Amino acid sequence: MRKLILMMSVSLDGFIEGPDRELGWHMVDDELHSHFNEQLGAMGAFLNGRVTYELMAGFWPTADTDSSSTGPMVEFARIWRDMPKIVFSRTLKRADWNTTMVREVVPEEIRELKTQPGGDLVLGGADLAAVFMRHDLIDEYRLYVHPIVIGGGKPLFQVADTKTKLQLAETRTFGNGVVLLRYQRPDGGAR
Repeated sequence: MRKLILMMSVSLDGFIEGPDRELGWHMVDDELHSHFNEQLGAMGAFLNGRVTYELMAGFWPTADTDSSSTGPMVEFARIWRDMPKIVFSRTLKRADWNTTMVREVVPEEIRELKTQPGGDLVLGGADLAAVFMRHDLIDEYRLYVHPIVIGGGKPLFQVADTKTKLQLAETRTFGNGVVLLRYQRPDGGAR
């Protein structure tokens, strides 16, 4: 069974973006980007909310034609374009680049998606993650903690009534100081 993996960059104080949606504090160098490419290239699909999808669709479809793009950026542009994507949105009118639109999260449909063949499913976006967490659909958390305190913005985790017990499966420190914390369910498997 495929796992559903939340994979997000976060500041040391728990934010995924600054107060004005700024992401300039993310410390993505070639080493970290190459790691992302390796991880994401093996996935079966990207699952995003509208905001994350529009952010990605606004840059990645043509990033490999930009002369200022690094090698890892060129590689990721191809991964992003080719990867099946599911965008969850009630308001998005249209989605391109191998994307399926879904209006709401239906837990039974997500569980069925996890039984299909292919690579794991990667989830991005704090609001969508909160919905998936409420329905206990996330099997693994890959948090990339950036060594910066930004003091405010959008938190990764919203206040919730649910508790999910996890175990640390891996840590890795990158040359730029970013630390990967990978947590999974104690049984290690997908649910």
